[in-house]
Amino acid sequence: MSELRTTLLVNGRVHSPTHPDATAMAVRDGVVVWLGSDDVGRTRFASGGVDIVDLDGGFVAPGFVDSHIHLTATGLALTGLDLRTATSRRHCLQLIADYAAARPGRPIWGHGWDESSWPENAAPTTAELDAVLGGRPAYLARVDVHSALASTGLRRPVSALASATGFDDQRPLVGDAHHAVRAAARDLLTDDQRAEAQAAALDTAAANGIVAVHECAGPEIGGLDDWHELRALDHGVEVIGYWGEAVSSPAQARALLDDTGAAGLAGDLFVDGALGSRTAWLREPYEDAAHHTGTCYLDPEQVAAHLRACTEAGVTAGFHVIGDAAVSSVVAALERVVEDLGVAAVARCGHRLEHVEMVTTDQAAKLGAWGVIASMQPNFDALWGGHEGMYARRLGIDRAGRLNPFALLASQGVALAFGSDAPVTGLDPWATVRAATQHQTPGSSISARAAFAAATRGGWRAGGAGDGSMGSLVPGAPASYAIWDVDALSELPALPRLDPTDSLPRCRQTVHRGAVIHG
Repeated sequence: MSELRTTLLVNGRVHSPTHPDATAMAVRDGVVVWLGSDDVGRTRFASGGVDIVDLDGGFVAPGFVDSHIHLTATGLALTGLDLRTATSRRHCLQLIADYAAARPGRPIWGHGWDESSWPENAAPTTAELDAVLGGRPAYLARVDVHSALASTGLRRPVSALASATGFDDQRPLVGDAHHAVRAAARDLLTDDQRAEAQAAALDTAAANGIVAVHECAGPEIGGLDDWHELRALDHGVEVIGYWGEAVSSPAQARALLDDTGAAGLAGDLFVDGALGSRTAWLREPYEDAAHHTGTCYLDPEQVAAHLRACTEAGVTAGFHVIGDAAVSSVVAALERVVEDLGVAAVARCGHRLEHVEMVTTDQAAKLGAWGVIASMQPNFDALWGGHEGMYARRLGIDRAGRLNPFALLASQGVALAFGSDAPVTGLDPWATVRAATQHQTPGSSISARAAFAAATRGGWRAGGAGDGSMGSLVPGAPASYAIWDVDALSELPALPRLDPTDSLPRCRQTVHRGAVIHG
């Protein structure tokens, strides 16, 4: 048996809570075995069997964990029609027409249009879509993926679509109608298209220093076939999966967990939708849609039944919640389960809430006391926050200013895990960290150190990792890290400066459990 070799990284800076001044790190058999200074490292490991890597001033940090992603949809946006660049209704239609002309005869899957930033403030109609596509099937998701444009060529074969909740002949589809056309569009994808998309998403994650992702799968998102394909992938980025389907008994929870192989019955189990599509469930009407309070997809009794069943089975439960009515529904259900089964039974399951954008101080305190994890996306605020942003238009400035309260949640002991919700926002974890430190509402930001922890250790904790060293570079921890080019470093333990005028770090190499997965 050959002797295990040591990799010694020198001449850089290492982010380590136990060795804040470290310039060198040694790795053996996929584990960090030492941190310290260059001179000591060269002397200690001078006896042979050492591969020395000169970092040339590079910055070494724990690999990121994206706590909420949809891999196939992300890859389809990367490899296909990305409409996030559309600046108007006309521009959006032109992008669709150009894409279709370059791919004659093929069904079209697109993502990313956002009418809230267009001068018309309105999406294309079905008739306008058909005018550029003829009879071709096309599925074009809004940026939040809670509504979509669908051509007549896609709508026509869908059985009973006109009677589904959320149907409109000309406007984007929401609710059950959206889920129906999305399923029909998924069926038109070839095996090669899905495989190419999945590889592209994981490769892009690795290229951005991400070593693990939480795939939020479910019947209405990608379907069971897509989830099993993702589970079977052989890629260096670790995929931790959650299945968003409600259950009503412990036996059903265990059986569904066995069938799916998921880490929990959580993720995008929809209680409501999204603010951009006006499907987030609110207590009071939308500012720009009088008498409309959004959509409740899972009623309070179903929420409580799912939580109880999962808690009794010892399974992680969780929900997609954005609006204040949705958050209130889940907090009330948690309170009932805590009263019946006890705080310890709830806390040991690591239940999680995705997005949880509209939460009060009292609710945050309860979530912290019950050990509930908040899986959040700081780039939502960067994209849509502020006095002129989409949130303010949908909710008014006062309500919008209370969204995504990272500081409030952290102050109440709620564990934070940060992700992208890709393809909704891009796979750029340093942008995520910066957004959390530059919240557009004063008092809602958190420190760079806390934000970085939420994007690294927080993701491992939310994924059920019991080893407290995961997400840190300390002796005995898995060697999961990325090497970055940075313009300037700030505090100890060292972190890149992330002011709005600073360039974001650039990834040279990503390593997970000792194996190079990028660079």
